[in-house]
Amino acid sequence: MAENIRVAVFVGSLRAESYNRRLALALARLAPETFTFEHVAIGDIPLYNQDRDVNPPEAMTRLKHEVESAQALLFVTPEYNRGIPGVLKNALDTASRPWGKNSFAGKPAGVVGISVGAIGTALAQHQLRNVLAYLDVPTLGQPEVYLQFSEGLLDDAGNIYKDDTRRFLQGWVDAYVAWVRRFVAAS
Repeated sequence: MAENIRVAVFVGSLRAESYNRRLALALARLAPETFTFEHVAIGDIPLYNQDRDVNPPEAMTRLKHEVESAQALLFVTPEYNRGIPGVLKNALDTASRPWGKNSFAGKPAGVVGISVGAIGTALAQHQLRNVLAYLDVPTLGQPEVYLQFSEGLLDDAGNIYKDDTRRFLQGWVDAYVAWVRRFVAAS
């Protein structure tokens, strides 16, 4: 029987009706049952301040624990002003600190996103990939997912209504699962 793999999911949007949260749910529905997707709350993380490294607030400790207890990572990000949302960057900064205690290091990741814009979240994903490379997070390079949201594409529960989108996302999930298994098998 295959090992259960816990995936820490970071949705870069705090909005209740987030398209990226819908996408995260849709991807989880397409994954094998041996993959468990656990959404990490990032809206309550205080702004990173190195002075707190010695006596971190509970939210920082919780975040680091959730990352460390996962075998893989999934980042589902919107694009705000051609970059990643501040709340997502803050979570990355927080869980990668203090220096020498990077909770993300070595964990395989996937990066996707959806937006109403024609280029999806291409620039935000590029920026996020740069940060993840620095944090020693091996990130799936291909295929890439830059979705443009349209009504009737996804519902709040992550149901995908367009067959071609479902097939496309299934291909990405299959590649992500294989990517993650390479790293989990090696550990």
